[in-house]
Amino acid sequence: MAWLIFLFAWSIPLIIIEYVWGRKHRSGVVATFIREGGDRLAWMGGFVAFVATAITFFYSVVVGWCIFYLIQSIIHPLPQTTEAAMTVWDDYQSGGWPLLFHALAMGLGALAIGKGVKSIEKVNKVLVPTLLTIVAISVVRALMLPGAMDGVAYLFTPEWSQLATPKIWIEALTQNAWDTGAGWGLFLTYAAYMSTKQGVVKNAVATAVGNNVVSLLAALMVFSTVFAILQTEMGMNQDQILDVMKTSGPASTGLTFIWMPQLFARMVLGGPLAILFFLGLTFAGFSSLIAQLELPTRVFIDSGMKRGRAIAMVVGISYLLGIPSAVNLNILSNQDFVWGVALMVSGAFVAFIVIRNGVDKMRDENLLGADGDWAVSKAWVYVVKYFIPIAAITLLGWWLSSSITENWYDPLQPASLMTLLGQWAVIIGLLVVSNKWLVRRMKR
Repeated sequence: MAWLIFLFAWSIPLIIIEYVWGRKHRSGVVATFIREGGDRLAWMGGFVAFVATAITFFYSVVVGWCIFYLIQSIIHPLPQTTEAAMTVWDDYQSGGWPLLFHALAMGLGALAIGKGVKSIEKVNKVLVPTLLTIVAISVVRALMLPGAMDGVAYLFTPEWSQLATPKIWIEALTQNAWDTGAGWGLFLTYAAYMSTKQGVVKNAVATAVGNNVVSLLAALMVFSTVFAILQTEMGMNQDQILDVMKTSGPASTGLTFIWMPQLFARMVLGGPLAILFFLGLTFAGFSSLIAQLELPTRVFIDSGMKRGRAIAMVVGISYLLGIPSAVNLNILSNQDFVWGVALMVSGAFVAFIVIRNGVDKMRDENLLGADGDWAVSKAWVYVVKYFIPIAAITLLGWWLSSSITENWYDPLQPASLMTLLGQWAVIIGLLVVSNKWLVRRMKR
């Protein structure tokens, strides 16, 4: 419920703004923030760009896991026991494999964006339809399993009391931002190459809704498969199944990399389906990774750097700063936590600039229905002007107050309040101090 609310009251409104800005200025995130917000707010654009890039550091590591398990499912039999699955995972993590596959993911991402947005478009014309086909086949197969409907029933049965927990709303908002890319600056970056004939509102709605439909299909596949196998074949009750889903493996990796191979091993045609599953994960990962690499690349291009050099710098720095997450899952979990929540701040910064310049003005000038596009209603104005800033401030304050636990001040705790605030403060401080330098670089 919370996730759907934020789809229409957070993600879609912000994506619309990004499309308008990108098509208007034909620049990257920082340069666009300078033109929309003025020189003094260049640091805000820098923060939005940094958050998306910081996510790239560890996201590439996860894409590397997907590539490894795709290869593993092709050349080795599927594990039949938890011990065997854990052995595969532990052997991978204890060796140098994470660094190698992190490099492979970065290298392939660099190749995909090497010739600009046209090359990205060509790659995605293959990746996206293939991913959708894989998801559709997997969902149909999962729903045919005995006991699958119990998983579907659990997935769509609400527990209304959870809506009183701030963590649920924070996770719903950040997950929706994760899912759709709203507030990252990704759509702003792509829209710099967007034709004026392409509808801003239609594209925003289609992108966000289509993405979340795929997410729901993936949820159906996972819950159906897990409930069917663990309940029907292993005799577990619902509480035991949920415990397995919550606690399997470190850094929330268990369901995908430890349990899913075992589940496929117990299915008819499990081998081919496992290959399709990890192929789909890999494709999904790359479709996001190449967008995340393009964002900082475009920022460097705006500063006067040649595209080839910008790509080399982005990939090199991202690889080096991703090494800690590659070798330590606690660091990866920490970075996921810190910069995942920061997406809420990024979205609030985008809304702040628009509110400052006039939400009604943006609607009147850009969103009243050009040829082939939809017009946004007055409700969009109210959402951007009131709901997004109130939601960001309220949820962040609510969550911060509830996070003052026994070890909240310990920056070495992976999910402590201090580790989050400390990292945000360092980056924002550096960007504020460098604000004039950013402006000079972007105006060259």
